[in-house]
Amino acid sequence: MSGVDSTRVDRWLWAVRLYKPRSAATDACKGGHVKVNGKAAKPATLVRIGDRVEAYAGGRERIFEVVKVIEKRVGAPAAAECVVDHSPPPPARTEAPADLFVREPGTGRPTKRDRRELERLRRR
Repeated sequence: MSGVDSTRVDRWLWAVRLYKPRSAATDACKGGHVKVNGKAAKPATLVRIGDRVEAYAGGRERIFEVVKVIEKRVGAPAAAECVVDHSPPPPARTEAPADLFVREPGTGRPTKRDRRELERLRRR
């Protein structure tokens, strides 16, 4: 596994479990969401040990340093040994607002007015 000195960036992102299917990693590269050493990366861009890979995944920016080049998907503990994560901490989760609109059980279907109020609350 570690006998390789470089591999495609989309394959490496998939192997270290940043993206679930490899096609998602390829699409992220094509969409401009992946940079290698500060430059936009195509799916076939090669990564080597010491490269810095920036990718937008899971709703936030992830920054990795390549420690080990792998081509095959491995378990999570083995994948964690292949990267050094320099990502900023994830933003604090905001708690969902309490149920502001609660219908009493057994009152039947919501009226048109009730439905519009529910939709208005869900959009926020």
